[in-house]
Amino acid sequence: MSELGAAWALEWMKRTRERVGEQRERLIDLDRQIGDGDHGENLDRGFGAVVDALAAQDPQTVADVLKLVAKTLMSTVGGAAGPLYGTAFLRASKAAGDGELDGAGVAAVIAGALEGIQARGKATTGEKTMVDAWTPALEAARAAAESGSDPVAVLEAAATAAEAGAAATEPMRATKGRASYLGERSIGHLDPGAVSTSLILRAAARAAGEVHAA
Repeated sequence: MSELGAAWALEWMKRTRERVGEQRERLIDLDRQIGDGDHGENLDRGFGAVVDALAAQDPQTVADVLKLVAKTLMSTVGGAAGPLYGTAFLRASKAAGDGELDGAGVAAVIAGALEGIQARGKATTGEKTMVDAWTPALEAARAAAESGSDPVAVLEAAATAAEAGAAATEPMRATKGRASYLGERSIGHLDPGAVSTSLILRAAARAAGEVHAA
C-alpha cells in the first residue's frame, strides 16, 4: 500500500511540531536579521496548537487533517506566517480530495499550498520569500510524480528541492514583506519563511517514510 492517508498527515504534523521546536531559536534569529524576530516563536506556538487540536478531534482523512491545521494556524499564529501558512493548508486540504494520496495527489497538495501562499502574499519567485522554497518543491514533486514515483519519493524530492530553494534565498535582495524595507541589507541572509517551509516539507517526507515502512 503506497498511498498516504490520515495517519501520514497526523505524523507529518507531529514531526513538524518537533522540527519547528528544535529550530525555534534559529528561526527567531533568522527573522531577527531581516524581519521582526517572531517567526520561530509564532510557528512553535502554532504547530503546538495544531497537534493538540488534532488529538482532540481525530480527523479521518488527509483533507480533514489539513483543514484543521489551517483553521488552527489562522487562529493561533500571528505575524505574516499565520495567514500565509493557514491559507496554504486550506488550499492543500481542498486539493487533497476525499481519499488517500498517490504521487500525483501529493504534488496536487503541494500545488494547492503554493497557490494559497501566492493568493495571500502576492509573491513570485526571486523575491526572497517562502515562495522560493515552495516553487522548486512543486516542480520537483510534479517531475517525480510524472515519472511514476510513489508518494514517499515525491515528498523526498520536494523536501530536497525546498532545502535547496531556501539556501538560494541567501544572496537574494528582498522585494516583498518586511525584509524588503532593508533593501540591499537583506542580501546575505536566509529567508526565515523559506527555511521553515523546508522544515515542514522535510517533516512530511520523513513522516511518509515512517508510515510507509510500518
